Amino acid sequence: MRGTLQILAVVCVVAASWPAAAEEPFLRRTAAVRAVEKVGPAVVNITTEQIVSTPNPFGSLLGNDPFFERFFRDFSERGGPRTENRRGLGSGVLIDADRHVLTNEHVVARASRILVTLADGREFEASLLGADPNHDLAVLRVETEAQLPWVAPGRSGDLQVGEPVIAIGNPFGLSNTVTTGVISALDRSLRSGGHAYHGFLQTDASINPGNSGGPLLNAHGELVGINTAIYRGADGIGFAIPIDAARRVVGELIEHGEVLPVWLGLQFQDLEPELRDALGLPERTSGALIADVRAGGPAAVGGVQRGDVVTHVDGRPVQNARAFYEILALTTEGQRLRLTIVRDGAETPARVTARAIPADLVDELTQSLLGLTLGSHPQGGFAIASVAGGGSAERIGLQTGDRVLRINGQPLSDPEALRRSVLDLRGRSRAILVVARGFGRYHVTIPLA
Repeated sequence: MRGTLQILAVVCVVAASWPAAAEEPFLRRTAAVRAVEKVGPAVVNITTEQIVSTPNPFGSLLGNDPFFERFFRDFSERGGPRTENRRGLGSGVLIDADRHVLTNEHVVARASRILVTLADGREFEASLLGADPNHDLAVLRVETEAQLPWVAPGRSGDLQVGEPVIAIGNPFGLSNTVTTGVISALDRSLRSGGHAYHGFLQTDASINPGNSGGPLLNAHGELVGINTAIYRGADGIGFAIPIDAARRVVGELIEHGEVLPVWLGLQFQDLEPELRDALGLPERTSGALIADVRAGGPAAVGGVQRGDVVTHVDGRPVQNARAFYEILALTTEGQRLRLTIVRDGAETPARVTARAIPADLVDELTQSLLGLTLGSHPQGGFAIASVAGGGSAERIGLQTGDRVLRINGQPLSDPEALRRSVLDLRGRSRAILVVARGFGRYHVTIPLA
């Protein structure tokens, strides 16, 4: 009997201690709980509306000529363009007291209306201040004078593989969803939607459609990345843009509405096997051969010389000339790059500061790469003012007066579109142009010089 009473007494003591034990901070108020409490109010759900117009069914047969577009719009209800309203979902995070929201570019691309909803249920209109598809980042401003919760960006340069992280977002419309995991890898490169991305964080925290643009936090609740769900084939693998890279971009998006393209004053060519042998380089050496260094340019100031071979940029391998320009597309003005170059068979480090592209560079590239001089045209696109003699453009039959409407699928709607399209040709071997001559539309392929 005494033994039974003693057992009951012990059970009662243990049972009485359970609530107290459950309240111990290390049992329930984990680092993840505190991080979510700290940052959760600053996370927003983003809803976008996009008005999509479907052209008349005869447009492609008639060259999408504006005259016929007006004809079918005015005289044929069934032949005119149709519109529909498409909705999209995403996430974002308020990053300062000025109500700026950082999110992914693909979340708000082509949106005609943007709504943000806070964790407390308040909903506001938001305007797009700037976006950059190369970094997949965009900055919104919430249209309200109310004070909103926000979290300052942290830093990502000291992240470690295996470090715990927390993701907050709006996956599949399930608002304020929290997932946890670890940093699975650093400095990942991947391709998606025609873009090359470098330097991404990889995590096993669940990141699904709708999570895009939401914050990735460390155990202290510091903003270390912006989640992105662009990699469609991922299963149990998520990616995030390091906040150090995002910080460089945010200022330019707020000030300029875009990330201004940069240059180093270099021209590259692929390191073909014949060139590698002539330079006496090991068989497995990969990189981009510097074909020209512009006098007074950033690379010349940094001591880079013609004939050098760039093998790494900031420790990242360079496979060919195109790979170098892809890395350069993720570089902002004033950013210092560490180049590893091979000169006379020996590796040499060089530091080069990226600078804004000179105003005349686009015209120079258009002439040197395409062999064309282009001018604006009142009907859209750009008219060919001259064709370089003996070049590829002349050999395939392009003539003065032809209109270039697209380059590699990108419509040339204004000088900015032309600038970006021409700059994107750097490091490529050929370009596909849509050219108008009379009522005809033609696709032509031009080998690039």
